[in-house]
Amino acid sequence: MSVGGNPQMQELAEQLEALEEQQGVLEAEVESLTAEKAAIGEAIDAVESLDDGDTVQVPLGGGAYVRATIDEIDEIVVELGADYAAQRDQDGATETLESKRDTIDDRIEEIREEIAEIESETDQLRQRAEQLQAQQLQQQQGPGE
Repeated sequence: MSVGGNPQMQELAEQLEALEEQQGVLEAEVESLTAEKAAIGEAIDAVESLDDGDTVQVPLGGGAYVRATIDEIDEIVVELGADYAAQRDQDGATETLESKRDTIDDRIEEIREEIAEIESETDQLRQRAEQLQAQQLQQQQGPGE
């Protein structure tokens, strides 16, 4: 869109740019939440499939792992959020993880609604810009041309 010297067009261009930037931030957040949701799904599958005596690889950090044998499957530590964690039995861990996944689903839905609102507002601003461009072109051509 050609802005030219029209202050209204300049303002519309700035608003469009801000909305597009905001939409990009929200889309990145959806992507991050979707990845977190997938990781939670994998954790749920793992918790449900493990039994006492199973051997697993436990991450130590920095890409290092140690093999360990599960002594008691009903002693699973699950992050609750805000740097808190709690010990749960197998069913409790699954329920906690499912609850976290549901919360993420709700947040993704909220963000997608925000994105839809931004897209609607962006469309309106683009239509207004096109109207202003048409008016500007008409004025430049003058009457009777």
